Amino acid sequence: MSFADLLKQYDLNIPKPGDLVKGTVITASSSEVRLDIEGFTVGIIRGKEMYRESEEYANLKPGDEVEATVLELENEMGIVELSFRYAGHKKAWNKLRQLKDSGEIIPVKIVDANKGGLMIKVDHVAGFLPVSQLTPEHYPRVQGGDKNRILERLKSYIGQYFEAKVLDANEEDEKLIVSEKMAWEEKQRDVISNYQVGSIVEGVVTAITDFGAFVSFNDNLEGLVHISEIAWQRIDDPKEFLKPGQTIKAQIIKIEGSKIFLSMKSLIDDPWKHVFEKYNVGDIVEGKVLKANPFGLFVELDADIHGLAHVSELSEKAMTDPFEIARPGDMVKFRVLTIEPDKHRLGLSIKALKAKKVEAAPADAPATAEAKTEEVKTEEVKEETKE
Repeated sequence: MSFADLLKQYDLNIPKPGDLVKGTVITASSSEVRLDIEGFTVGIIRGKEMYRESEEYANLKPGDEVEATVLELENEMGIVELSFRYAGHKKAWNKLRQLKDSGEIIPVKIVDANKGGLMIKVDHVAGFLPVSQLTPEHYPRVQGGDKNRILERLKSYIGQYFEAKVLDANEEDEKLIVSEKMAWEEKQRDVISNYQVGSIVEGVVTAITDFGAFVSFNDNLEGLVHISEIAWQRIDDPKEFLKPGQTIKAQIIKIEGSKIFLSMKSLIDDPWKHVFEKYNVGDIVEGKVLKANPFGLFVELDADIHGLAHVSELSEKAMTDPFEIARPGDMVKFRVLTIEPDKHRLGLSIKALKAKKVEAAPADAPATAEAKTEEVKTEEVKEETKE
């Protein structure tokens, strides 16, 4: 009768393959470890099941208590075959689930990278840290979104340890997702509470993108100055106004969790408040064409005031290509058709230059009948001209 058959005759709590059991080390060598399993049998761990990568199982000695997973109740030697590898794997996932529930911040090691994020390890369990879950300090902001440069930036983190929280720990799918951003947000929560909308901060531009600039300021915080909040005039490229390393002042205009939104232009007097001191409806002005598109010409009248000459106001004849009239950089004369300070809009016309007279609108009511007509014509470009 085999040992396994003999055990079945007794009312004992016999472990099954896959069960986690505790044992005391009898002997330990580099090739195998023998355990006394709760005083009723002996088990052996050998070969790849030794799991030497884990510190818990690396330096065992007689008398140490340790856990192992049952592989077979009886091997070719008639003893229980055990595994430290499976036990360590099971314990690691149990710990990860506990960390997910507790929200504890842990160190994770970066072992590799791809364009979507960083491959990490926690207690020898492989996982993933998505780009979207990186802190502002480590997020790979690359001008133009060059994927090769993004990957290069991510690979520079290999070998480092980041502090993170466990987002998802699914042993069945072997899916481990962590977030550095969540850990950072928790640490910064108390710091951010010291600031409020309206606060003025001084910081350094850390990165410039197509949509704005990131600014680092006190207490290791970072905020975004959107392109529309850099200056009162229309801006096509933030690099024309800012550069990395530049020190600026800005006002906090919104706080959403860990996200801080800043404005530079809110600290500058709105030049459109004084537009009627410079221009009036009916004036003939000269401006530099900044941009031409199917809607018309965007024109710089001075450093603060920009206007739009709608395509319908460029010529007496019907036309669809403003480039027939002017190109960026050209100096062109226009007549002022409308002035709307509250909306930061000024309508220009070339074909109205031939008009003998244009009624000037009072400062408190700039939208004349002619202005209203122009507003209907330019309805389709309102969103663009608001920038």
